Amino acid sequence: MADEDTEVLDEEVVEGEEGEVEGEEGAPKSRKLLFIILAVVLLSGGIGAFFFLKGGHKEATKAEVPALPPIYVNLDPPFVVNFEAESMVRFLQVTISIMTRDPHVEEDLKKNDPRIRNDLLMLLGNQQYDTISTREGKEKLRAASLESVRSVVKSAGGEPAKVEALYFTAFVMQ
Repeated sequence: MADEDTEVLDEEVVEGEEGEVEGEEGAPKSRKLLFIILAVVLLSGGIGAFFFLKGGHKEATKAEVPALPPIYVNLDPPFVVNFEAESMVRFLQVTISIMTRDPHVEEDLKKNDPRIRNDLLMLLGNQQYDTISTREGKEKLRAASLESVRSVVKSAGGEPAKVEALYFTAFVMQ
């Protein structure tokens, strides 16, 4: 009987071992599937959080820096210069406004008005009648005038990039 008991026990052990082996093979398969599902969920959650936070950051940045209203500085009185055109004396009268959004730049423009006016008078007086009688010529003159004003603001210690635009509000040639 002892032999029979041993054989029975051996068979049970073998059956138990086989049962455990099957259970162990089933467990890794289900663990792999669980790991894959968990990885997909975490990855998609991470991607979703990235785009959510990235989009929210843009909105917060826009809300933090509201655009200030434009400030126009009129250079009065109007500029009047004469120049020669085909042996005739011609006159140019120009009224100029400068746009900024920074109150400090507005102060810089007002403090440096004589220097700005001087530089613009020199620039306007060196123009050719044929050049500034075209739209393209006027646009080039406007761009050169803006650069002239920016250089004065820069030399005064201001921020030239904050001088956003220069407009001719009146432009008369005779």
